[in-house]
Amino acid sequence: MAHVNQNRPSHELAIVRRYEAAGFRAWPAAAVHYDGTWLVRLTAGHPAKRLNSVNPLDPADIRNIPDRIARASRRFEAYGRPLTFRMSPLSGPAIAAHLDREGWSTFSESMVMRLPLDDGVVESAMDQIPLKDIGRFVSASMAVHGLDPSLRPGLSEIIGAIQPEAGMFVLEQDEQPVTAAICVHDTDLAGLFEIATTEAERGKGFGLRLILSALKWARLRGARQAWLQVEADNAGAIRLYKKMGFKEVYRYHYRRPPEA
Repeated sequence: MAHVNQNRPSHELAIVRRYEAAGFRAWPAAAVHYDGTWLVRLTAGHPAKRLNSVNPLDPADIRNIPDRIARASRRFEAYGRPLTFRMSPLSGPAIAAHLDREGWSTFSESMVMRLPLDDGVVESAMDQIPLKDIGRFVSASMAVHGLDPSLRPGLSEIIGAIQPEAGMFVLEQDEQPVTAAICVHDTDLAGLFEIATTEAERGKGFGLRLILSALKWARLRGARQAWLQVEADNAGAIRLYKKMGFKEVYRYHYRRPPEA
């Protein structure tokens, strides 16, 4: 896998920094620690990589890399999580080079995409009122994702901790959930999270309908730009987002040491 291009001009890094900050607010970890500008996120109740990762946020902050990795490793060990770095363009080339020398693996590349959100994008969208009941949404989301029931408490805790206004959307057919998504309205941004459609119903337009309804809800609240994160190998989802007009902003990936 190709490494994220770390050498970007400062104005591009400012854009990356804005989306990274919005993502941390929209999908909060249970415990947050800073080591310099390295943001360490840990969550005992959910194993998701983005909730259990070290996120370097300044390409110039490269002092004492081995010592800081060792400190982070102890924190991860205490949580029973594998030491994981999430490498965005903010990580910088020096940390990437150090991890290369130490033989760290690279995996799970994702894209951050954005779409200018004007009335034309959502004019044909169905009006839908978001769910108020976190428990009902979590049940639907877990069903369409096919998640293990043991993740229910952790997912409920994460959603309950979201600070910006979050709309929980579910589309049902024959009283069964077929698509679910969360739209987080944060100032002029509308972030889409946990988008999924049941495998048997994919390709039928359910995901598009729900996403447009969620974005219409956010647009009415003042959002002017939609954004999302999608795994780079999820060709079907990327086709849908590109069809809607989403364009790639940057990529990130994860890294783990050889012993992990």
